[in-house]
Amino acid sequence: MKKLLIIVCLLTLSLGVASAQSSKQENRKNLTVKEWKRGNAGKGARYLDHVTKYDAQGRKIEEIEYNSSSKMVSRCTYTYNENGKVKQEVVYDERNKAIRIRKFEYNSDGTKHKQYNYSPDGKLISVKEFEYIR
Repeated sequence: MKKLLIIVCLLTLSLGVASAQSSKQENRKNLTVKEWKRGNAGKGARYLDHVTKYDAQGRKIEEIEYNSSSKMVSRCTYTYNENGKVKQEVVYDERNKAIRIRKFEYNSDGTKHKQYNYSPDGKLISVKEFEYIR
């Protein structure tokens, strides 16, 4: 489950077209989206599966994943730079304890330049560099 949330976080950061994103952001201002799930081929009890929260600018600021007992499995928070790009992402475990911190740098055209991966105590673990080839 943790790996799935991390993959979803990374995909979310890398997807989107600017014009479509701005109209989506308008619709998401101060929005909370709750996703409910039913087990047993849709006939079982309904339970909270996922919550996504957006800020006053329509930017995703938090994602929480729950298990079938409605207990938190993981949480991911996002902060943004002055250009509206994610500058930091923090991933938390089921005890709401930070397990990974990612910080991002961008090129002048808005594409990712570097991703810095830190442990919760601030120790740099790795750096990922992005190269764009046409």
